[in-house]
Amino acid sequence: MKSTKRALRFIIVLGVVSLFADFTYEGSRSIAGPYLGLLGASAVLISIVAGFGELLGYGLRLVSGPLAQRTGRFWLITIAGYVLQMSSVPLLALATNWQTAAVLIVLERVGKAVRNPPRDVMISYAAKEVGYGYGFGVHEALDQLGALIGPLLVALVLATHHAFRAAFVVLAAPAVVTIVAVIAARVIYPRPHDFERPERTPVARARRDPALILYLSGAILVAAGFADYPLIAFHFQRHLGMTTWLPIAYAIAMATSGLGSLLFGRLFDRTGLTILVPLTILSAISAPLVFLGGFWPAIVGAALWGIGMGVHESIIPAAVARMVHPENRATAYGVFTGLYGVAWFLGSIAIGVLYSRSLPLLVAFCVLVQLAAIPFFIVVARIIDRRSRGEDRNGGGRISSVGDGAPPKPPHRG
Repeated sequence: MKSTKRALRFIIVLGVVSLFADFTYEGSRSIAGPYLGLLGASAVLISIVAGFGELLGYGLRLVSGPLAQRTGRFWLITIAGYVLQMSSVPLLALATNWQTAAVLIVLERVGKAVRNPPRDVMISYAAKEVGYGYGFGVHEALDQLGALIGPLLVALVLATHHAFRAAFVVLAAPAVVTIVAVIAARVIYPRPHDFERPERTPVARARRDPALILYLSGAILVAAGFADYPLIAFHFQRHLGMTTWLPIAYAIAMATSGLGSLLFGRLFDRTGLTILVPLTILSAISAPLVFLGGFWPAIVGAALWGIGMGVHESIIPAAVARMVHPENRATAYGVFTGLYGVAWFLGSIAIGVLYSRSLPLLVAFCVLVQLAAIPFFIVVARIIDRRSRGEDRNGGGRISSVGDGAPPKPPHRG
Protein backbone atom coordinates (compact mmCIF):
# COMPACT_ATOMS: atom_id res chain seq x y z
CA MET A 1 0.00 0.00 0.00
CA LYS A 2 2.86 2.38 0.84
CA SER A 3 4.52 1.79 -2.53
CA THR A 4 1.17 2.31 -4.28
CA LYS A 5 0.66 5.68 -2.59
CA ARG A 6 4.20 6.78 -3.41
CA ALA A 7 3.74 5.71 -7.04
CA LEU A 8 0.50 7.71 -7.24
CA ARG A 9 2.24 10.76 -5.76
CA PHE A 10 4.92 10.51 -8.44
CA ILE A 11 2.27 10.35 -11.17
CA ILE A 12 0.60 13.42 -9.66
CA VAL A 13 3.92 15.32 -9.53
CA LEU A 14 4.53 14.64 -13.22
CA GLY A 15 0.88 15.51 -13.81
CA VAL A 16 1.47 18.93 -12.26
CA VAL A 17 4.45 19.42 -14.59
CA SER A 18 2.20 18.53 -17.51
CA LEU A 19 -0.52 20.83 -16.16
CA PHE A 20 1.70 23.90 -16.52
CA ALA A 21 3.18 22.64 -19.79
CA ASP A 22 -0.28 22.22 -21.30
CA PHE A 23 -1.31 25.56 -19.83
CA THR A 24 1.44 26.99 -22.02
CA TYR A 25 1.39 25.11 -25.29
CA GLU A 26 -2.31 24.29 -25.48
CA GLY A 27 -3.09 27.94 -24.85
CA SER A 28 -0.82 28.66 -27.79
CA ARG A 29 -2.30 25.93 -30.00
CA SER A 30 -5.83 27.22 -29.44
CA ILE A 31 -5.00 30.28 -31.57
CA ALA A 32 -2.10 28.98 -33.70
CA GLY A 33 -4.24 28.41 -36.81
CA PRO A 34 -5.84 31.88 -36.89
CA TYR A 35 -2.47 33.43 -36.00
CA LEU A 36 -0.86 31.78 -39.03
CA GLY A 37 -3.80 32.97 -41.12
CA LEU A 38 -3.35 36.52 -39.81
CA LEU A 39 0.29 36.36 -40.88
CA GLY A 40 -0.69 35.29 -44.41
CA ALA A 41 -0.90 31.47 -44.42
CA SER A 42 -3.67 29.70 -46.35
CA ALA A 43 -5.84 26.84 -45.07
CA VAL A 44 -3.67 24.27 -46.86
CA LEU A 45 -0.49 25.79 -45.39
CA ILE A 46 -2.00 25.83 -41.90
CA SER A 47 -2.94 22.16 -42.21
CA ILE A 48 0.51 21.25 -43.56
CA VAL A 49 2.31 23.16 -40.78
CA ALA A 50 0.11 21.51 -38.14
CA GLY A 51 0.56 18.10 -39.74
CA PHE A 52 4.32 18.50 -40.16
CA GLY A 53 4.55 19.54 -36.53
CA GLU A 54 2.73 16.37 -35.53
CA LEU A 55 4.96 14.34 -37.88
CA LEU A 56 8.07 15.56 -36.07
CA GLY A 57 6.26 15.54 -32.74
CA TYR A 58 5.70 11.82 -33.15
CA GLY A 59 8.34 10.82 -35.72
CA LEU A 60 11.32 12.09 -33.72
CA ARG A 61 10.28 9.78 -30.91
CA LEU A 62 11.91 7.10 -33.05
CA VAL A 63 15.13 8.79 -31.95
CA SER A 64 14.38 10.01 -28.43
CA GLY A 65 12.84 6.72 -27.29
CA PRO A 66 15.75 4.44 -28.22
CA LEU A 67 18.22 7.13 -27.09
CA ALA A 68 16.65 7.22 -23.63
CA GLN A 69 16.65 3.42 -23.45
CA ARG A 70 20.25 3.13 -24.60
CA THR A 71 21.67 5.87 -22.35
CA GLY A 72 19.35 5.56 -19.38
CA ARG A 73 19.18 9.38 -19.25
CA PHE A 74 15.43 9.54 -18.86
CA TRP A 75 15.38 12.68 -16.76
CA LEU A 76 17.98 14.57 -18.77
CA ILE A 77 16.20 13.96 -22.09
CA THR A 78 12.82 14.77 -20.54
CA ILE A 79 14.06 18.09 -19.11
CA ALA A 80 15.76 19.04 -22.40
CA GLY A 81 12.49 18.45 -24.26
CA TYR A 82 10.53 20.62 -21.85
CA VAL A 83 13.06 23.46 -22.12
CA LEU A 84 12.85 23.45 -25.93
CA GLN A 85 9.07 23.22 -25.96
CA MET A 86 8.47 25.92 -23.34
CA SER A 87 10.94 28.32 -24.98
CA SER A 88 9.18 28.18 -28.35
CA VAL A 89 5.76 29.45 -27.24
CA PRO A 90 6.57 32.95 -25.90
CA LEU A 91 8.82 33.58 -28.93
CA LEU A 92 5.71 33.45 -31.16
CA ALA A 93 4.99 36.99 -29.95
CA LEU A 94 8.06 38.13 -31.92
CA ALA A 95 7.12 36.43 -35.23
CA THR A 96 6.63 38.91 -38.08
CA ASN A 97 5.66 36.42 -40.82
CA TRP A 98 3.96 33.04 -41.05
CA GLN A 99 7.21 31.26 -41.88
CA THR A 100 8.82 32.28 -38.57
CA ALA A 101 5.68 31.39 -36.66
CA ALA A 102 5.55 28.01 -38.44
CA VAL A 103 9.14 27.20 -37.39
CA LEU A 104 8.34 27.99 -33.75
CA ILE A 105 5.12 25.95 -33.87
CA VAL A 106 7.07 23.00 -35.26
CA LEU A 107 9.85 23.42 -32.65
CA GLU A 108 7.24 23.25 -29.91
CA ARG A 109 6.21 19.86 -31.29
CA VAL A 110 9.86 18.78 -31.50
CA GLY A 111 10.27 19.55 -27.81
CA LYS A 112 7.30 17.32 -27.07
CA ALA A 113 8.83 14.56 -29.20
CA VAL A 114 12.04 14.71 -27.20
CA ARG A 115 10.45 14.51 -23.75
CA ASN A 116 7.44 12.24 -24.20
CA PRO A 117 8.94 8.72 -24.59
CA PRO A 118 11.22 8.91 -21.52
CA ARG A 119 8.51 10.66 -19.50
CA ASP A 120 5.88 8.07 -20.45
CA VAL A 121 8.25 5.26 -19.51
CA MET A 122 8.75 6.83 -16.07
CA ILE A 123 4.98 7.13 -15.68
CA SER A 124 4.54 3.49 -16.73
CA TYR A 125 6.86 2.35 -13.92
CA ALA A 126 4.57 3.95 -11.35
CA ALA A 127 1.35 3.17 -13.24
CA LYS A 128 1.87 -0.56 -12.85
CA GLU A 129 1.31 -0.07 -9.12
CA VAL A 130 -2.06 1.66 -9.54
CA GLY A 131 -3.30 0.24 -12.87
CA TYR A 132 -2.02 1.37 -16.26
CA GLY A 133 -5.29 2.94 -17.40
CA TYR A 134 -5.83 4.72 -14.09
CA GLY A 135 -2.21 5.90 -13.84
CA PHE A 136 -2.12 7.38 -17.32
CA GLY A 137 -5.66 8.64 -16.83
CA VAL A 138 -4.75 10.60 -13.68
CA HIS A 139 -1.75 12.09 -15.43
CA GLU A 140 -3.82 13.00 -18.48
CA ALA A 141 -6.56 14.55 -16.32
CA LEU A 142 -4.05 16.93 -14.72
CA ASP A 143 -2.51 17.48 -18.12
CA GLN A 144 -5.88 18.46 -19.55
CA LEU A 145 -6.68 20.71 -16.60
CA GLY A 146 -3.79 22.85 -17.77
CA ALA A 147 -5.07 22.53 -21.32
CA LEU A 148 -8.39 23.89 -20.07
CA ILE A 149 -6.93 26.84 -18.14
CA GLY A 150 -4.52 27.93 -20.88
CA PRO A 151 -7.08 28.51 -23.64
CA LEU A 152 -9.44 30.24 -21.17
CA LEU A 153 -6.65 32.64 -20.20
CA VAL A 154 -5.94 33.23 -23.89
CA ALA A 155 -9.65 33.96 -24.42
CA LEU A 156 -9.52 36.52 -21.62
CA VAL A 157 -6.45 38.17 -23.13
CA LEU A 158 -8.09 38.32 -26.56
CA ALA A 159 -11.26 39.80 -25.06
CA THR A 160 -9.35 42.54 -23.23
CA HIS A 161 -6.38 43.25 -25.51
CA HIS A 162 -7.66 42.02 -28.92
CA ALA A 163 -4.14 40.88 -29.83
CA PHE A 164 -2.67 37.42 -30.40
CA ARG A 165 0.84 38.58 -29.50
CA ALA A 166 -0.23 39.64 -26.01
CA ALA A 167 -1.51 36.12 -25.38
CA PHE A 168 1.85 34.57 -26.27
CA VAL A 169 3.63 36.99 -23.89
CA VAL A 170 1.32 36.01 -21.01
CA LEU A 171 2.05 32.32 -21.62
CA ALA A 172 5.71 32.89 -20.72
CA ALA A 173 4.82 32.67 -17.00
CA PRO A 174 3.51 29.06 -16.97
CA ALA A 175 6.38 28.13 -19.30
CA VAL A 176 8.89 29.15 -16.63
CA VAL A 177 6.92 27.31 -13.93
CA THR A 178 6.99 24.14 -16.05
CA ILE A 179 10.77 24.14 -16.30
CA VAL A 180 11.19 24.76 -12.57
CA ALA A 181 8.65 22.02 -11.73
CA VAL A 182 10.25 19.32 -13.88
CA ILE A 183 13.67 20.04 -12.38
CA ALA A 184 12.14 19.79 -8.90
CA ALA A 185 10.54 16.45 -9.85
CA ARG A 186 13.96 15.17 -10.89
CA VAL A 187 15.38 16.12 -7.48
CA ILE A 188 12.51 14.50 -5.53
CA TYR A 189 12.26 11.30 -7.59
CA PRO A 190 15.70 10.55 -9.11
CA ARG A 191 15.02 6.80 -9.63
CA PRO A 192 11.43 6.29 -10.90
CA HIS A 193 12.29 2.83 -12.26
CA ASP A 194 12.34 1.60 -8.65
CA PHE A 195 8.54 1.73 -8.62
CA GLU A 196 8.24 -1.28 -10.92
CA ARG A 197 9.43 -4.52 -9.40
CA PRO A 198 11.39 -6.77 -11.77
CA GLU A 199 9.49 -9.55 -13.56
CA ARG A 200 10.24 -13.01 -12.23
CA THR A 201 10.04 -14.49 -15.68
CA PRO A 202 13.07 -14.06 -17.96
CA VAL A 203 12.98 -11.49 -20.74
CA ALA A 204 12.44 -13.09 -24.12
CA ARG A 205 14.17 -12.04 -27.30
CA ALA A 206 12.46 -9.33 -29.30
CA ARG A 207 9.96 -10.58 -31.84
CA ARG A 208 7.10 -9.18 -33.90
CA ASP A 209 3.88 -9.57 -31.99
CA PRO A 210 0.79 -9.72 -34.22
CA ALA A 211 -1.35 -8.13 -31.50
CA LEU A 212 0.89 -5.08 -31.29
CA ILE A 213 1.10 -4.80 -35.10
CA LEU A 214 -2.69 -4.99 -35.44
CA TYR A 215 -3.07 -2.46 -32.64
CA LEU A 216 -0.66 -0.09 -34.38
CA SER A 217 -2.62 -0.53 -37.63
CA GLY A 218 -5.81 0.57 -35.92
CA ALA A 219 -4.12 3.45 -34.11
CA ILE A 220 -2.62 4.93 -37.28
CA LEU A 221 -6.03 4.85 -38.99
CA VAL A 222 -7.46 6.86 -36.09
CA ALA A 223 -4.54 9.29 -36.36
CA ALA A 224 -4.92 9.69 -40.14
CA GLY A 225 -8.59 10.59 -39.84
CA PHE A 226 -8.21 12.99 -36.92
CA ALA A 227 -8.35 16.69 -37.91
CA ASP A 228 -5.90 19.12 -36.30
CA TYR A 229 -7.36 21.85 -34.11
CA PRO A 230 -5.50 24.67 -35.92
CA LEU A 231 -7.53 23.82 -39.05
CA ILE A 232 -10.70 23.47 -36.98
CA ALA A 233 -10.07 26.89 -35.40
CA PHE A 234 -9.40 28.37 -38.84
CA HIS A 235 -12.76 26.97 -39.99
CA PHE A 236 -14.56 28.30 -36.89
CA GLN A 237 -13.19 31.79 -37.50
CA ARG A 238 -13.80 31.88 -41.25
CA HIS A 239 -17.22 30.20 -41.47
CA LEU A 240 -18.74 30.72 -38.02
CA GLY A 241 -17.30 34.11 -37.14
CA MET A 242 -15.67 32.92 -33.91
CA THR A 243 -12.78 34.87 -32.39
CA THR A 244 -13.01 35.02 -28.61
CA TRP A 245 -14.85 31.69 -28.71
CA LEU A 246 -11.90 29.93 -30.38
CA PRO A 247 -9.92 29.26 -27.18
CA ILE A 248 -13.17 28.66 -25.26
CA ALA A 249 -14.14 25.88 -27.68
CA TYR A 250 -10.65 24.45 -27.25
CA ALA A 251 -10.97 24.68 -23.47
CA ILE A 252 -14.23 22.70 -23.68
CA ALA A 253 -12.42 20.08 -25.74
CA MET A 254 -9.65 19.85 -23.16
CA ALA A 255 -12.19 19.54 -20.33
CA THR A 256 -13.90 16.56 -21.98
CA SER A 257 -10.47 15.11 -22.74
CA GLY A 258 -9.37 15.30 -19.10
CA LEU A 259 -12.60 13.96 -17.61
CA GLY A 260 -12.77 11.28 -20.26
CA SER A 261 -9.21 10.17 -19.50
CA LEU A 262 -10.08 9.47 -15.85
CA LEU A 263 -13.32 7.66 -16.66
CA PHE A 264 -12.08 5.69 -19.66
CA GLY A 265 -8.73 4.94 -18.01
CA ARG A 266 -10.63 3.16 -15.21
CA LEU A 267 -12.75 1.32 -17.76
CA PHE A 268 -9.62 0.33 -19.70
CA ASP A 269 -8.20 -1.39 -16.60
CA ARG A 270 -11.46 -3.31 -16.21
CA THR A 271 -12.53 -4.03 -19.80
CA GLY A 272 -9.33 -3.75 -21.85
CA LEU A 273 -9.12 -2.57 -25.45
CA THR A 274 -12.82 -2.99 -26.18
CA ILE A 275 -13.32 0.48 -24.70
CA LEU A 276 -11.64 1.88 -27.82
CA VAL A 277 -14.60 0.86 -30.00
CA PRO A 278 -17.17 3.36 -28.63
CA LEU A 279 -14.48 6.00 -28.16
CA THR A 280 -13.45 5.73 -31.81
CA ILE A 281 -17.07 6.15 -32.86
CA LEU A 282 -17.42 9.31 -30.72
CA SER A 283 -14.21 10.70 -32.20
CA ALA A 284 -15.46 10.06 -35.75
CA ILE A 285 -18.78 11.77 -35.05
CA SER A 286 -16.95 14.99 -34.18
CA ALA A 287 -15.98 15.65 -37.83
CA PRO A 288 -19.46 16.30 -39.30
CA LEU A 289 -20.42 18.40 -36.28
CA VAL A 290 -17.27 20.54 -36.48
CA PHE A 291 -17.12 21.09 -40.25
CA LEU A 292 -20.79 20.96 -41.30
CA GLY A 293 -22.70 22.20 -38.26
CA GLY A 294 -23.62 25.64 -37.00
CA PHE A 295 -22.34 27.25 -33.81
CA TRP A 296 -23.72 24.85 -31.18
CA PRO A 297 -23.16 21.65 -33.17
CA ALA A 298 -19.57 22.87 -33.65
CA ILE A 299 -19.16 23.28 -29.87
CA VAL A 300 -20.51 19.76 -29.31
CA GLY A 301 -18.16 18.52 -32.03
CA ALA A 302 -15.23 20.20 -30.27
CA ALA A 303 -16.17 18.39 -27.06
CA LEU A 304 -16.21 15.03 -28.87
CA TRP A 305 -12.92 15.95 -30.57
CA GLY A 306 -11.51 16.43 -27.07
CA ILE A 307 -12.57 12.91 -26.09
CA GLY A 308 -10.63 11.70 -29.12
CA MET A 309 -7.57 13.60 -27.92
CA GLY A 310 -7.90 11.96 -24.52
CA VAL A 311 -7.75 8.57 -26.23
CA HIS A 312 -4.58 9.61 -28.09
CA GLU A 313 -2.84 10.81 -24.95
CA SER A 314 -3.87 8.29 -22.28
CA ILE A 315 -5.39 4.98 -23.37
CA ILE A 316 -3.08 4.42 -26.34
CA PRO A 317 0.16 4.72 -24.27
CA ALA A 318 -1.46 2.73 -21.44
CA ALA A 319 -2.19 -0.12 -23.85
CA VAL A 320 1.39 -0.12 -25.13
CA ALA A 321 2.70 -0.25 -21.54
CA ARG A 322 0.55 -3.31 -20.93
CA MET A 323 1.96 -5.08 -24.00
CA VAL A 324 5.68 -4.30 -23.66
CA HIS A 325 8.33 -5.27 -21.11
CA PRO A 326 9.64 -2.32 -19.01
CA GLU A 327 13.18 -2.59 -20.35
CA ASN A 328 11.96 -2.07 -23.90
CA ARG A 329 9.22 0.51 -23.43
CA ALA A 330 11.25 3.57 -24.43
CA THR A 331 12.03 2.04 -27.82
CA ALA A 332 8.49 0.70 -28.17
CA TYR A 333 6.98 4.12 -27.45
CA GLY A 334 9.38 5.70 -29.91
CA VAL A 335 8.63 3.27 -32.74
CA PHE A 336 4.90 3.13 -32.10
CA THR A 337 4.36 6.88 -31.84
CA GLY A 338 6.80 7.58 -34.67
CA LEU A 339 4.72 5.59 -37.15
CA TYR A 340 1.59 7.05 -35.58
CA GLY A 341 2.92 10.54 -36.35
CA VAL A 342 3.66 9.70 -39.98
CA ALA A 343 0.03 8.63 -40.38
CA TRP A 344 -1.14 11.82 -38.67
CA PHE A 345 0.93 13.96 -41.06
CA LEU A 346 -0.29 12.20 -44.20
CA GLY A 347 -3.85 12.46 -42.95
CA SER A 348 -3.40 16.17 -42.22
CA ILE A 349 -2.26 16.81 -45.79
CA ALA A 350 -5.28 14.95 -47.17
CA ILE A 351 -7.64 16.79 -44.82
CA GLY A 352 -6.10 20.16 -45.73
CA VAL A 353 -6.49 19.52 -49.46
CA LEU A 354 -10.07 18.30 -49.04
CA TYR A 355 -10.93 21.34 -46.92
CA SER A 356 -10.29 23.68 -49.84
CA ARG A 357 -12.27 21.44 -52.25
CA SER A 358 -15.25 19.90 -50.47
CA LEU A 359 -16.26 19.87 -46.80
CA PRO A 360 -18.56 16.84 -47.26
CA LEU A 361 -15.66 14.87 -48.78
CA LEU A 362 -13.41 15.96 -45.90
CA VAL A 363 -16.00 14.74 -43.38
CA ALA A 364 -16.45 11.43 -45.22
CA PHE A 365 -12.68 10.89 -45.17
CA CYS A 366 -12.38 11.60 -41.43
CA VAL A 367 -15.32 9.40 -40.48
CA LEU A 368 -14.57 6.40 -42.69
CA VAL A 369 -10.85 6.26 -41.95
CA GLN A 370 -11.39 6.36 -38.19
CA LEU A 371 -14.18 3.80 -38.25
CA ALA A 372 -11.93 1.49 -40.28
CA ALA A 373 -9.80 1.13 -37.12
CA ILE A 374 -12.56 -0.59 -35.15
CA PRO A 375 -12.11 -4.13 -36.60
CA PHE A 376 -8.42 -3.99 -35.68
CA PHE A 377 -9.21 -3.05 -32.07
CA ILE A 378 -11.81 -5.84 -31.82
CA VAL A 379 -9.38 -8.46 -33.10
CA VAL A 380 -6.59 -7.30 -30.76
CA ALA A 381 -8.99 -7.32 -27.79
CA ARG A 382 -9.90 -10.93 -28.58
CA ILE A 383 -6.25 -11.97 -28.91
CA ILE A 384 -5.42 -10.41 -25.55
CA ASP A 385 -8.46 -12.03 -23.95
CA ARG A 386 -7.40 -15.46 -25.23
CA ARG A 387 -3.91 -14.97 -23.91
CA SER A 388 -5.13 -13.82 -20.53
CA ARG A 389 -7.15 -17.05 -20.26
CA GLY A 390 -4.18 -19.14 -21.39
CA GLU A 391 -5.87 -20.24 -24.61
CA ASP A 392 -3.16 -18.96 -26.95
CA ARG A 393 -0.57 -21.71 -27.15
CA ASN A 394 2.05 -19.34 -28.51
CA GLY A 395 1.29 -16.52 -26.08
CA GLY A 396 1.31 -18.65 -22.93
CA GLY A 397 -1.06 -16.20 -21.27
CA ARG A 398 1.36 -13.32 -21.67
CA ILE A 399 1.64 -10.57 -24.25
CA SER A 400 4.97 -10.27 -25.97
CA SER A 401 6.24 -7.63 -28.35
CA VAL A 402 9.59 -5.96 -27.92
CA GLY A 403 10.52 -8.53 -25.33
CA ASP A 404 8.40 -10.53 -22.92
CA GLY A 405 5.28 -8.56 -21.97
CA ALA A 406 3.72 -7.52 -18.71
CA PRO A 407 0.56 -9.40 -17.66
CA PRO A 408 -2.29 -8.38 -19.97
CA LYS A 409 -4.57 -7.50 -17.05
CA PRO A 410 -2.50 -6.15 -14.14
CA PRO A 411 -4.29 -6.05 -10.78
CA HIS A 412 -5.99 -2.76 -10.09
CA ARG A 413 -4.64 -1.38 -6.83
CA GLY A 414 -5.57 2.30 -7.17
